[in-house]
Amino acid sequence: MLDPRDLAPDEFRREAEALGVGPEVVRRVSSAVLARGIFDPEVWSGSLQVPKRLTRAIGELERLRLERSIVSPVDGFRKLSFRTGDDLVVETVIIPLHKPGAASICVSSQVGCAMGCRFCATARMARRRNLRTWEILDQFIQARDVARQAGRRPTGVVFMGMGEPFLNYERVLAAADLLRCSWGASIGAKGITISTVGLVPEIDRFTREGHNYRLAVSLGAATDAKRERLVPLAARTPVAEVMAAARRHALARRDRVTLAYVCIAGENMAEEDARALGELIGDTPVRLDLIEVTDPTGIYRAPDAGELKAFRDALTRHVGQPIVRRYSGGKDILAACGTLAGERM
Repeated sequence: MLDPRDLAPDEFRREAEALGVGPEVVRRVSSAVLARGIFDPEVWSGSLQVPKRLTRAIGELERLRLERSIVSPVDGFRKLSFRTGDDLVVETVIIPLHKPGAASICVSSQVGCAMGCRFCATARMARRRNLRTWEILDQFIQARDVARQAGRRPTGVVFMGMGEPFLNYERVLAAADLLRCSWGASIGAKGITISTVGLVPEIDRFTREGHNYRLAVSLGAATDAKRERLVPLAARTPVAEVMAAARRHALARRDRVTLAYVCIAGENMAEEDARALGELIGDTPVRLDLIEVTDPTGIYRAPDAGELKAFRDALTRHVGQPIVRRYSGGKDILAACGTLAGERM
């Protein structure tokens, strides 16, 4: 079965052309599914004049089942819960942006996550698997429809939901390509951000392949001792190696890499942490995003205003780079960073 959501654009075109279907028809059916959310083969065959041989090859496209849509009365973040064909739950977040009428869609790339970050609920999920490309795209398509009904137009996509995107590298990049292409979702490359906890071979591959999507690297801490305690991946990947890969990417792209730093009260907010972060970054062009932890278990707490201010002041002294406090919304509906866990634990 051919699925325009599950093949890279060139692959789908080649498969369709093998059936004797020209590139213009390929663009029409891809645009119908990806840009307009039209899944009815009768519509394809009728007004879109797609040959029956292609509609038969495509068949009935599988969909994620939207089970729940809940919006935060505090900040307008909306969480969508989907059920997969094998009875797993995938969560997606619609993020309202400051620009009037705009939104960003936070999509998941896996069910669960193997990285084991201590402060993240997704890492505690019992069942895990990679999502297929169509499952990633279907999150966006359905979330886009919900956002439009609420008067918002999605202008960006962030791969920061459930899972480690670079553990599902090929499917995530195929999804990003389909989100970007002009007859797909038409999201600009700079409007697509792919986040990683620091998989060095994949960061280098991403750099080598020359993708124009934004890269965000989540550090957790600036020293191996602290990072190993908070982000178990650090046990086999020294933070200096992660930073070196981020530097190679920044220099190759001639642009800043986003470093996400989860702020945890009493854990990684001291003067020594700011100094270590400054030494780690050096003159690498980065943007440092500070994100306050949201741990549903209550084990890890967000810093209070005084601790956060003191840390930002220390960062100003030790890190000569832009520093941004990133708002992680939807805490009241468990839509914030680190709280997506499908079926509750």
